[in-house]
Amino acid sequence: MRLVTDRLLIRAITPDDKSKLFEYRKDKETNRYQGWIPETIDDVELFIDKVAKQINMPDTWFQLVIVEMELETVIGDIGIHFIGEENNQVEIGCTLNKSFHKRGYATEAFKAVIDYLFAELNKHRIIASVDPANVGSIELVERIGFRKEAHFVESLFINGEWVDDVVYALLKKEWRIKKSKE
Repeated sequence: MRLVTDRLLIRAITPDDKSKLFEYRKDKETNRYQGWIPETIDDVELFIDKVAKQINMPDTWFQLVIVEMELETVIGDIGIHFIGEENNQVEIGCTLNKSFHKRGYATEAFKAVIDYLFAELNKHRIIASVDPANVGSIELVERIGFRKEAHFVESLFINGEWVDDVVYALLKKEWRIKKSKE
């Protein structure tokens, strides 16, 4: 899978991406809302080994990297969780190197992946699970067109503490309407 936008190449993760991934994923402050923060480069290698090797397999996570084309460097990643045997729904999440925040890269990458999931893989629904304190991610998903569906109180144990979880969702028909208005 390879998606190209104006500034980005979005492609499947490879073992060659481990150093760049470790560079921004190890940042505990920036990634405080993430469920996985690697301590060593070996942690990243194990992570890459565990992700699905093929996209669109039920009950798997598939990992993409976001490459800034002008710089030819990995600046972030997007995980896609293919939910259930029916495989009509997915969950997505994004991590971006803090040096590239507030430049529209996450929005650009998410839109390309959402287009692909709805148009090419014919998914019905996409969800995003966000810590309610993660204002930047909430602004991102709302800007793209996701709507808030639920707020679960202390439902996830992440990084040694119980945290709330806010679930946002976007239906294929909602995405088509939004795209037709752009």
